Amino acid sequence: MILRLAAEVIFWLSVAALFYTYAGYPLLLALVSSLRPQKVRRGEFTPTVSVIITAYNEERDLAAKLENTLALDYPRELLETIVASDCSTDRTDEIVREFAGRGVRLHRQSERLGKTAAQNAAVELARGEIILFSDATSLYQPNAVRAMMPSFVDSSVGCVAGRLEYVDGSDSDVGRGARSYWSYETFLKRHESRVGSLIGASGCLYAVRRSAYVPLYHEACSDFIIATKMVEQSLRAVYEPNAVCTEQTNRQSDKELKMRVRIIAQTFTDLWRHRAMLNPLHSGFYGVQLLSHKVMRYLVPFFLMGLFVASAVLAPGSLVYRLAFAAQAAGYACPALAWALDRVGIRSRLLAFPQYFMLTNLASLIACYQFLRGERYARWEPIR
Repeated sequence: MILRLAAEVIFWLSVAALFYTYAGYPLLLALVSSLRPQKVRRGEFTPTVSVIITAYNEERDLAAKLENTLALDYPRELLETIVASDCSTDRTDEIVREFAGRGVRLHRQSERLGKTAAQNAAVELARGEIILFSDATSLYQPNAVRAMMPSFVDSSVGCVAGRLEYVDGSDSDVGRGARSYWSYETFLKRHESRVGSLIGASGCLYAVRRSAYVPLYHEACSDFIIATKMVEQSLRAVYEPNAVCTEQTNRQSDKELKMRVRIIAQTFTDLWRHRAMLNPLHSGFYGVQLLSHKVMRYLVPFFLMGLFVASAVLAPGSLVYRLAFAAQAAGYACPALAWALDRVGIRSRLLAFPQYFMLTNLASLIACYQFLRGERYARWEPIR
């Protein structure tokens, strides 16, 4: 009797947690952003901008990225480009030097300390009023920089994040799943920005006031924690959907899993270091955003396991719980089938989303384990 009661409590608490994470929080955001939106004062603004591209062994994509940056629709005399090479061992540095005559500057780290350390060093060299961070694998639409600047007229804005669009010419299952997932994330970004501040940016396209940039510890997930660093200074990180960049998705599930594990493990470190910001009494609604968008999302694997075990315990005595258990079993069979089909070269649009859902939650589970073991990430390897 006690076991059954405990199982029922776990079952319904897990259901409630999952509902809130994926539906309740987006509904709360939509409601709050409609009732009390915090608008951004925009105006004409053309400051000096330093584009910082961090790179480690990016010889495949770097030349195209630099051509794309130099072709941006922004006054050339107001735009500088710095490539921060984290001790690259391929032709990355050589490619940058080939662009030196066109104003591209190379900063090579004396020691390989990771992406965030390279960004910190490049910011020290930058001359722009606005620092724009980018990746070697992302390509900007011509107006991307110009579209971000008007929001900086608002003195409460410390960071402006652009819109990332994933592309996948091969139409892979992983790519389809990533695009679906990112559409959901984009919805959250729009409303979080209207509520007050984003909780993170897309690492390939975000700009920060030089005066508000704070050097970050090396293992930081810089594009996530930058928003918290703004809020700590009573500033906002806002979303600009008209500033668009594109990036190729991963096409292989193992590479996507590796990338997700690294990002989530870094985010766990960031959340722990800034755990005071998780308290709404300290940080207001921003604390609710962090708890809902990040902490609850990364706890989903535990909610799913609780739900599955509780369903198994309760199934013998109830048709409702038997159906719930069967539905979960079928749901877990879908990504397993997708992976099996993928190995023999068969793709299924129907199975792409459950496969990616399982991949992201497996990444959360692995990252949690690594974080609790004390493993930390600072260095990174090109995956795409």
